[in-house]
Amino acid sequence: MLPFETTLMVKDRCLCLHVQRAARALARRFDEELRPFDLTNGQFSLLMSLNRPQPPAMGPVASLLAMDRTTLTAALKPLERRGLLKIARDPNDRRSRILILTDNGRALLARALPIWKSTHEEIEELTPSIDWDEFRQSLRAVS
Repeated sequence: MLPFETTLMVKDRCLCLHVQRAARALARRFDEELRPFDLTNGQFSLLMSLNRPQPPAMGPVASLLAMDRTTLTAALKPLERRGLLKIARDPNDRRSRILILTDNGRALLARALPIWKSTHEEIEELTPSIDWDEFRQSLRAVS
């Protein structure tokens, strides 16, 4: 049997635990701030990932968001029903689908972006000892 001290050591040192806790707390905060737009933080990120000069295929979007294609497909459906994006055949590859941000989707992102920015600023101001650019770089290195 493992001693309780081992449990405490894992609790204190586990990177996954601490990153997941922080991610959940941040997600709740952004979800609350984005609620007036009827968006979750995940939906905001998904829509923002479609804001490109050319509509992306599903693969690169799934990769960027660290999702499998099945999870991405499920996440797209409510946004498509709201008219915020369209899923279309890729004209260059009939087997592939591209994701098109609609004018309604762009308008919603434009309205939500100031809230997203101000929420980031508030969080960063609450934690001045953290070098947020370095932190983001470290997270990218791990992912």
